[in-house]
Amino acid sequence: MTNFKNQIAVKSKKLWQYFTTYEKIWLLVFSVVAIISSILIPEETTNGISGTFITIICLINVIFGLFVELLASKQSKWSFFLYIFVEIIEIAICIMLAYRFSSMIVSIFFWFPMHIVSYIVWKKHEDKKDKEKTVVRSMNIKHASLLFLGVLGWTLCLGSIFAFFGPDSEIFSTEIQQVAVAYIDACISALSIANGILLFFRFKESWLVWLIASILYIIVAIITNTWILLVLYIGYLINTIYGSFCWKKYLDKKDDMQETEQPNTLQEQA
Repeated sequence: MTNFKNQIAVKSKKLWQYFTTYEKIWLLVFSVVAIISSILIPEETTNGISGTFITIICLINVIFGLFVELLASKQSKWSFFLYIFVEIIEIAICIMLAYRFSSMIVSIFFWFPMHIVSYIVWKKHEDKKDKEKTVVRSMNIKHASLLFLGVLGWTLCLGSIFAFFGPDSEIFSTEIQQVAVAYIDACISALSIANGILLFFRFKESWLVWLIASILYIIVAIITNTWILLVLYIGYLINTIYGSFCWKKYLDKKDDMQETEQPNTLQEQA
């Protein structure tokens, strides 16, 4: 029993040291804000489900979601493995509030298998000098154009379906809100798929896609008055900027190393 406690203590200390001071502060601040928000502005009883229960589930989603997003910004393959639990929580929230059906479908049929496959792929592309990181790269204009057309088509098709045939929910005060959220959520789900594909191929542009999705998440949270989740989405937005910076810094460093090593290789060949 003592050895087990010691192992837990060692692993906890190692995990704490894995994060930078900024990352610790970011995670702590948003977690505290989420807890305060859940106390001061709890969720209301919706569709016959207790507001207290919804508040607790949303709070768990915020804290766990922020932690997993932070792992992604650090190029950690473990973010995929842990995000499966976040997907389960978010699906439960969508069911309880009877909204965001596009995102729920994507979570069930796309993200569950994609998280597992991406974890395996990222594990095969570990950085040789830092096993905790995965080698990432950039995409070209052609891929970006195809991605844009795919997102646009998906948004219009799925948005129209749930805007006019989706079930009613007490979370919306007007029909216009319900239609607007249906289309916005369809776009979020399309961006989510695009983000998943880009992450699978380890493209840094995934952060740009996630930045747009985070902004749309914030809009949905404001429309639906889900203030606790708003904390999560603002956290996503800030971490997206941070993650993009970290990946770009990694790629710039990698390019500099290749330029330094190339002259040495030419000298050896001569």
